[in-house]
Amino acid sequence: MIARCIVGDILMRIYKQFQIEAAHLLPYLPADHKCRRLHGHSFKISVHIEGALDPKLGWIMDYADICEAFQAVFDKIDHQYLNEIAGLENPTSENLAKWIWRQLQGTLPNLVAVHINETCTSGCIYEGDD
Repeated sequence: MIARCIVGDILMRIYKQFQIEAAHLLPYLPADHKCRRLHGHSFKISVHIEGALDPKLGWIMDYADICEAFQAVFDKIDHQYLNEIAGLENPTSENLAKWIWRQLQGTLPNLVAVHINETCTSGCIYEGDD
């Protein structure tokens, strides 16, 4: 559960969505499972920030700051074979969300969730482990 601290009058959540193209396979599934074979996805990744609305600026944070923080993550995973990335040897959507969280945790204050859409109808939301 996420502790909420309201500094101003209004607590809000914003998000920025990114898309990557990446290949993976899920190595611990049975050999005849379709996800055990090498395949790719157009992953949609949403990074969620929560905080008090700045009364003067009218926002929580500049979306450009989220983009800047995510760029290093994007560079590591876009058009890559996820299984070859340290920490993503079993790149389920859940593990990818947790891995992204850990990459962003120190650079994005008030990070509250990473949302992964693996397909149009399937995904997960990770809200951190701290």
